[in-house]
Amino acid sequence: MTEQTSWVQVSLTVPQSMVATVEDALLEAGALSVTLLDSDDVPVLEPLPGETPLWPNVKVVGLFDADHDPSTIKRYLHAALPPQSLDSFDYETLADDDWTRKWMDEFKPQQFGERLWIIPSWVKQPPEPEAITVRLDPGLAFGTGNHPTTALCLEWLAGQELANKRVLDFGCGSGILAIAALKLGAKSAWGVDIDPQALTATVDNGKANEIASERLQATLPEALPTDAGFEVLVANILANPLIELAESMSRHLLPQGQFALSGILNEQADAVAAAYRQAGLVVDGIRQNGDWSLIFGHRA
Repeated sequence: MTEQTSWVQVSLTVPQSMVATVEDALLEAGALSVTLLDSDDVPVLEPLPGETPLWPNVKVVGLFDADHDPSTIKRYLHAALPPQSLDSFDYETLADDDWTRKWMDEFKPQQFGERLWIIPSWVKQPPEPEAITVRLDPGLAFGTGNHPTTALCLEWLAGQELANKRVLDFGCGSGILAIAALKLGAKSAWGVDIDPQALTATVDNGKANEIASERLQATLPEALPTDAGFEVLVANILANPLIELAESMSRHLLPQGQFALSGILNEQADAVAAAYRQAGLVVDGIRQNGDWSLIFGHRA
């Protein structure tokens, strides 16, 4: 007996400038959801103000009910989009259990340090009895622990003594670093991001991890009090913004406070480290994961 398919998945790979148009066209064609994926394995970290946080080339995936015929979808898209947009048109039919398994298989529990684990919500039991777990599902904001820069930050946090400390997570994305810090014993954490969607994700993920609302704040950079002082600062953004923010970051870090900076390509690490030394901080070292670096240190 042939298994009944439940979904039709359509994909097109287009330049970033075409994403919104293709997304709208898929939805108008009847897509139940649209997902944006990296087509070239190019990482995207914190965007600059006014930038769209997407990859240069984006795989746009639309999920349709099984009664949608792929050829009909393609004809609709052909009428709505420039012809070259259809060059990469592809589709597949998925049984309901295949689609669910395919989605879940992409996101498995990940360990950072000795006890910290990031696990998706469908994994009910911690990987080990003493695990400190952050439950986080893939979503619209960046940060699930898969990218080397996030992994570097999580490993660094897992090695710190965070009990009763205040943590600043600058460029919080999904809130993964702030929430991990709280699970590791921090007293409170502020997540700062230029994207309101990231702030919403941070708050929602905090609730999903049973973090008390008074322990986790999420705010735009301009709303962060200028006199806010933190014992721990972590920023997973890009090298140029990190350099531009060096003086500001330094002011937010209390004496003897620890900091970690990532989102930095290996060849950019020296320039970022120099900017933070000039801002009065002590750089204690640089760690690498593939092409990416994390700079860590303290304020004397």
